[in-house]
Amino acid sequence: MVDWSRLFGFSVNPAEIVLRGTVIYWFIFLLFRVILHRDVGAIAIADVMLLVLIADAASNGMSGNYDSITDGCLLIATLAGWNYLLDSLSFHFPAIRRIVQPPPLALVQNGKIQRKAMRRELITVEELESKLREQGIENLKEVKIAYLEEDGEISVLLHDGRGNGTPTGQA
Repeated sequence: MVDWSRLFGFSVNPAEIVLRGTVIYWFIFLLFRVILHRDVGAIAIADVMLLVLIADAASNGMSGNYDSITDGCLLIATLAGWNYLLDSLSFHFPAIRRIVQPPPLALVQNGKIQRKAMRRELITVEELESKLREQGIENLKEVKIAYLEEDGEISVLLHDGRGNGTPTGQA
């Protein structure tokens, strides 16, 4: 026989679930915002592994050993709610956007690599050159400015006014 009250009732105080989810959400958000925001357009194996390990480690702290489906749904709703709220606030309020999303960072200016910025983001010259080649740029001297954007992609403006690395001779 199915114990419906155990399956769909709360086994942990709902306020505790919301509080645990909130604390863990903000801890992980700050961890990634401060330490791990550089991605250069792809997730490395080590990053995926770290995400899995963090999720596993955080699950016990968030769950408080809940047993019911309702407890799990409330925890998921809390995490999704914070994520939505943060996205919404970032959209409506530039001050919050500046805190939540890193500003574009110049990696190349007038054909010269900005080594301090590269070092800060732990991007190698080889990684940068690879991303530029993917956009059809063979020579750094073609680059007026290249930014590491908030999503980890690299956007490029060329000296001849073209953007995003349209290969020479194409419009």
